[in-house]
Amino acid sequence: MSDSMNAPSRTAGRALVASLRTHGVERVFCVPGESYLEVLDALYDEKSIELIVAKHEGAAANMAEADGKLTGRPGICMVTRGPGATHASIGVHIAQQDSTPMILFVGQIARGHKGRDAFQEVDYQQMFGGIAKLVMEIDDPERMPELMAKAFNAAVAGRPGPVVVSLPEDMLTEQTTVPDCAPLTMQAPAVSEATTEAIAQALRAAQRPLVIVGGSDWSNEGCASLRAFVGAWNLPVACSFRRQDVLDNTNAQYIGHLSLGMNPALKRMVAEADVILAIGTRLGDIATDAYTLLNVPQPRQRLIHCHRDARELGRVYRPNIPVQADASVLLQELNAAEAPRAPAWSGWAAQGRAAFVAFTSARPENPEIRGVDLTQVMLHLTETLPDNAIVTNGAGNYSVWLHRFYQYRAPRTELATTCGSMGYGLPAAIAAALQHKDRPVVCVAGDGCFMMYPQELATAVEYGASLIVLVANNGMYGTIRMHQERDYPGRVSGTSLKGPDYPALARSFGAHAERVTTAQDFPAAFARARAAGSVALIELVTDPLQITPDKRMA
Repeated sequence: MSDSMNAPSRTAGRALVASLRTHGVERVFCVPGESYLEVLDALYDEKSIELIVAKHEGAAANMAEADGKLTGRPGICMVTRGPGATHASIGVHIAQQDSTPMILFVGQIARGHKGRDAFQEVDYQQMFGGIAKLVMEIDDPERMPELMAKAFNAAVAGRPGPVVVSLPEDMLTEQTTVPDCAPLTMQAPAVSEATTEAIAQALRAAQRPLVIVGGSDWSNEGCASLRAFVGAWNLPVACSFRRQDVLDNTNAQYIGHLSLGMNPALKRMVAEADVILAIGTRLGDIATDAYTLLNVPQPRQRLIHCHRDARELGRVYRPNIPVQADASVLLQELNAAEAPRAPAWSGWAAQGRAAFVAFTSARPENPEIRGVDLTQVMLHLTETLPDNAIVTNGAGNYSVWLHRFYQYRAPRTELATTCGSMGYGLPAAIAAALQHKDRPVVCVAGDGCFMMYPQELATAVEYGASLIVLVANNGMYGTIRMHQERDYPGRVSGTSLKGPDYPALARSFGAHAERVTTAQDFPAAFARARAAGSVALIELVTDPLQITPDKRMA
């Protein structure tokens, strides 16, 4: 007798929730909709899964994406058809660009209404096909466990990314007796002894080697293996854009961040390197300064490129040694290789570290700066936050200060988008605070970035998320203004921003809030925010003319 004949009957919506439980889901982020009421009803009875109701679908999707970054498991978001899906599309794009496992469930119109341009009807294959790894509709309740297992597998296999699952509302209420599908345990590809030796030989022959690390889903073990390997070989290491937490920034081998506002000395080191060992990273346009630091398609540097997805090897740059493997697997093998006793590049590595220290060190406050000097704020965060603190941010020039002066010291402590999406910081901070209730969480946001989802302060308070939001308020969209002044000097159009009374807004949601106008006042205000023990916001009134740490507008 088959398992399905013995299984009790249940609705497809309940089979879906059972599959979530089977695949280890602990939390679902959503905005409710009538198109998936059966799933919401099933979640009412599923006490092992926490349901977090955001105030906007874009924020819910950002929360799910951040949850996927933190855990390495698919973050789960549920939204309704049409407007719900279009709002949530931002999270799908972030997950695609950032290689984050995520599943977006979208309620859909009844199957019999499709193709008639019915109320809120959208073809999700057309809508998401270009940005999601997989888009599918479950229109048969008998296939619910099978296709749920397929969605979870697709989200984490190879290069992780987003999966979109459409759920016709009439299908969700139909009965099924099909049992759950157990999750797959994926085996990471091995690295051959010959490949390991070829990499070791290429490094031993180098005069100016450089390791570039990035990509998603670095485990604690992988980061520990990286520290051991680069320490034994004394190899200089640069982290790719917004992946600074892969290697402790206080490590003697860490030489900086391949980012916007990149250290000119680091840029020269990439260009002058003779061997580059790229691990996990896709070597995107920001890390390579718009594809100029390495020649396309054949770099001048000898390139060893390791990525878990074979499709990323040779996508832009043709590596001399391509390696399809997880970073942790490759690094375990490299740690078994004999390191040189007196590397020829010791002076090169020391030069890189010295340039990083000089670029990120404290400096006298600029007397021209009116308001809060963000350099001092970031240095204070480094001094006072513990190594396991999680710092989040979205997009804007304010983040240049964060990435330059704050030092990340542990894996999965940086939550930021590589796709440059505004508004990410607060939803990501909420997801982090719910996932790690015992760790400090700080969101750094510009005024424009924060105003994308300020209402999510209500979500944070409602669900007991403990976090601090720092709003750098310069009264404009700073990045856009910077480019506007460069290309159209003196013609300000569309880049000014008049926000609310930020502390009053935060207090209206039940948060602790203050306004700070000088860097000297920040440490005490930050201490009070931490002591509040719940949700706190500090408005930092900054100088609109100080557009980056080194650049002022006239």
